Amino acid sequence: MNPYRHFVGEIEASLRAMQAAGELPEGLDFSAITAEPPRDPAHGDIATNAAMVLAKVARKKPRDIAEVLLVRLKANPDVVDAATAGPGFINLKLRDGFWRERLRDCLDAGLAYGDSRVGEGRRVNVEYVSANPTGPLHVAHARGAVVGDALANLLLKAGYNVTKEYYINDAGAQVDTLGRSTYLRYREALGEDIGAIPDGLYPGEYLKEVGTAIARRDGARWIGKPEADWLPEMRSFAIDTLMADIKCDLETLGVRIDVYSSERALVQSGAVDRAFEELKRQGLIYQGRLEPPKGQKPDDWEDREQTLFRATKFGDEVDRPLKKSDGGWTYFANDIAYHHDKFRRGFADMIDIWGADHGGYVKRLKAAVSAITGGRGELDVKLCQLVRVMRNGELVRMSKRAGTFVTLRDLLDEVGPDVVRFTMLTRKNDAPFDFDLAKATEQSRENPVWYVQYGHARSRSVMRQASAAGISVAGLDSVPLDRLGDAGELALVRLIAQWPRQVEAAAAAHEPHRIAFYLYDLAAAFHAHWNRGRDEPALRFVVESDPELSRARLALVQAVGIVIGSGLKIFGVTPVEEMR
Repeated sequence: MNPYRHFVGEIEASLRAMQAAGELPEGLDFSAITAEPPRDPAHGDIATNAAMVLAKVARKKPRDIAEVLLVRLKANPDVVDAATAGPGFINLKLRDGFWRERLRDCLDAGLAYGDSRVGEGRRVNVEYVSANPTGPLHVAHARGAVVGDALANLLLKAGYNVTKEYYINDAGAQVDTLGRSTYLRYREALGEDIGAIPDGLYPGEYLKEVGTAIARRDGARWIGKPEADWLPEMRSFAIDTLMADIKCDLETLGVRIDVYSSERALVQSGAVDRAFEELKRQGLIYQGRLEPPKGQKPDDWEDREQTLFRATKFGDEVDRPLKKSDGGWTYFANDIAYHHDKFRRGFADMIDIWGADHGGYVKRLKAAVSAITGGRGELDVKLCQLVRVMRNGELVRMSKRAGTFVTLRDLLDEVGPDVVRFTMLTRKNDAPFDFDLAKATEQSRENPVWYVQYGHARSRSVMRQASAAGISVAGLDSVPLDRLGDAGELALVRLIAQWPRQVEAAAAAHEPHRIAFYLYDLAAAFHAHWNRGRDEPALRFVVESDPELSRARLALVQAVGIVIGSGLKIFGVTPVEEMR
């Protein structure tokens, strides 16, 4: 149970009773009513804005509504106190037994605790990573991969039907450049002195491996042949080889993609033509000229008559070109077709995880999605800021193999996938991020990865301690919990009870980093209470002279481990059983 959503239902029931008694008018919209933990725990357990959001439509003062609602809420058997605050907020204090029952919910559900049906099985497409197949994944790709994967897992837990997708950008100039760069390395592998890599080609040494592989397979077959003969083969071979490396890196990171979509295949299938015809049918395509932009000209602006999409009709600043001067489709046209294809596959809800350098592209693509789906599709774009890899405050030198950046493989080899995944989620996706290799592995509360993992390991350690003392740790889901009465214990119980709300709220906001913050707070509360037991023996989780009290407290410890394990599962991180 999400206790806060439960109390929204209780509040709405009281409001309907007020309507039946003539104390409120009929036809009120309750959708904006919330029940949340107050900012200050001293104010109670639950705060609601019900009186505030209904006052204007009901033509009553918020406090007048609150005073009547207060009386009805006080009659709820789970409410021990209620009071108005400020202009009309209501704070509720619930009986301790209500919270202990939520602990029972956790113990009964195990790692499924917090699973929600709020998504109602709605299909969602989460597209992430989608790096150009022109080189190995780097640390910025890693951040997008982790954010996208954790968000997809979070939505699954919240009851959505999620498909994880990777869009292979294997069409356009960048893959032609890849083919030419590969051909140069192919010639080098056959013994030719190629000299310095020409400007405009990819210089990374990773392409030496690709060139050597195709030389081993084909020998000198392509030497001396015209570009039209060798370019398709070099391009295709390089894409396949580099995508295999990318998939291997993602697998090591724990990312498993459901669908890989090819831009080249999309274009060849006629999808761009279909999308264009749909926009044309809606009267959203015209021939015209764009006004010269103020300031720096964007790459896609040309002073000529061209084929334009009426993006301004859907909130964009200017209309956007769909065809280049040579008659080919723009990248934007291909992207419209790709999202149209997603919609045709049954995904009205689409989430894209992009790098921050694509921020200026968001509004136009959201406009296009609204247009091409007739307003039935919705696109949310999460931008991930760049990542700097640091060691003790110093910027880490770039990878020799990649030539210009630190690769995901470098990072995985240094700290491992669990540390990469959790650390990348300790900041909001659009906040700049310094990944400090030393801090990511140090054993202190300043390292959230270690601190949360230590919370899980400590919960297991307490269980082993109890068993060694002859106290059974079996059947804790049915032990009496009434003896959990210390303020620290009840604070932990209330924090555990917030887990279902945290899942639903983070899923609704598409913000998996909220889970990291919550897990850190839960681990901190658990460690703090454990430390109290060192100073006050009566508060220890295992009191050998009182097995009944110990088992109640062990139930609390087990619940802490369950919630941490549940959160780490969303992150794709393996919880540790023991730490040295």
